[in-house]
This record gives sequence, structure tokens and C-alpha cells, in this order.
Amino acid sequence: MPTSTGTGCAGIVTGQARFGLALLLMCLLAAPAARADNTLFRIFTENYPPYNVSETGKNFAHKREDIGGICTEMVEALMANTPYKYEMKMRDWSFAYRWVQEHKNHALFCTARTDDREDQFQWVGPLASIRWTLFAAPDSNIKLKSLEDAKDMKIAGYKGDVMTDYLLKKGFNVTASVTDEQNPRRLVLGQVDLWVTDGLVGPLVAKENGDIAGLRPVLVFRETPMYLAVSNQTDPALVAKLQAGLDKAREDGTIDAIKERYGIGD
Repeated sequence: MPTSTGTGCAGIVTGQARFGLALLLMCLLAAPAARADNTLFRIFTENYPPYNVSETGKNFAHKREDIGGICTEMVEALMANTPYKYEMKMRDWSFAYRWVQEHKNHALFCTARTDDREDQFQWVGPLASIRWTLFAAPDSNIKLKSLEDAKDMKIAGYKGDVMTDYLLKKGFNVTASVTDEQNPRRLVLGQVDLWVTDGLVGPLVAKENGDIAGLRPVLVFRETPMYLAVSNQTDPALVAKLQAGLDKAREDGTIDAIKERYGIGD
């Protein structure tokens, strides 16, 4: 009897142990699938300080650590709240704009969200806002009461920029360069009358490209929110998680802290 009883108890314990081990293995196998997500986002931007800044001084970057700026930090914050991996690169804007549209799990920041662009992307944001500003040279006596006052003036812009495209469609005389870098110099040399760019970007670009100071903001004619623009080929469920990641960063104060650090408001 004792032997029989002992053998029976051992069999029960062994059966329970086997069941428990099997259950543990099932949990271990299931856990990584619940925690991990191998989705890789490829995120592009341009050199557009202070929103997106090349830390190397070049207009391109291959690594996330070589890119800084207001929007860059915001995108990093939202991605930290998602299960996704990502790469970040800096490229020419017109190239990146087209490339992102053609590939799934690709995104572009900071992209102004306008009616013309609405159907071209899925949108995550808002991140920051740009102020559409017309600058004149420091010694210029130009005064503008409205945008129409600039109708007959020569305006510098750059290719693919939302402000430049807007003025071109409205029939303004805009010469678009590949980048914004030479436009402050064109302005002070009298080659153009005005330069259209963001109110924060203008003085920084002028300082970094020719040590030009004192440009006059003569008209702010629009303000537009900027977003992370995600390709339409991307699964909307993934985009929803990106938005949730940004919302969390906003709710926990991370976004406000970034704005405060750069001295910008809503």
C-alpha cells in the first residue's frame, strides 16, 4: 500500500509538473509576439533649422544622431511610445517628398498639412506650426499691407516648399532654388525683392549662410500646422499607433518640454 500510494502521488506530481511546464513554455513562446513588433519605419526630413537640423553642417545625414531640432525631437518622442523600430535620414526635400509617397512604412517631417496635400499622405500630428513670412533686406523700404501688395515683386523661394508652391499657384513672380541657402544672399544683393520662408527659419538660415543679420519680416500672411506625413501605402492601423504615441508624449508633458526648450509656443 505505501509503495502504491507513493507511486501514485509521484505520478500526480509529475503530471502536474508536465502540465505546468507545458503551460510555461506556451507563455514564453507567446510573450515575445505580444511585446515585439518588427515593423521598421524609414523616416525622412530635410535641413530646415530650427525644426530639423543637420548636426554635421551638411544637407544630408544617414544617422539619427546626426539630426536634431524641434520636430526631430518630437518625432523621436512619439516613436519611443510605439513598438516600432525606425531609421531617420536627412535628404533633399523634393527627393524625400516623392520617395516617401511611393513606399509603405515611410514618413516625412515636418510637413505642412494643406488642402492640396491632404490626400497625398496619412497625417500624424500636429507637431509645430510655420508662419509664412515675407522677408526684405535690412536696408529695404518695402512695406506690405497685404499679400497682393507683393504681386509685382520678385520673390525668392525654394523648390518643393509649400509656401513657394502656394505663391506660384497664385501667380506671383517666384524663383525657386533647390535649397534655401542662397536666398538670403540673393536678397541682400538686390537680385530679388523678397524672400518667402518661415519666420523662425529665415534669420537662422541667413546667419548660417553668409552671416547676414537684420532681415526685415514685412508680412506674415499665413500659419500652417506641420505633421509627420506617412505614405498612403502604410497600414492605417500602424499610423493610428503613431498618433497614439504622439498623444501620449503630449499628455505626459514631453512635447511641451521640447517647445519650452526651444522657446516656442503653440
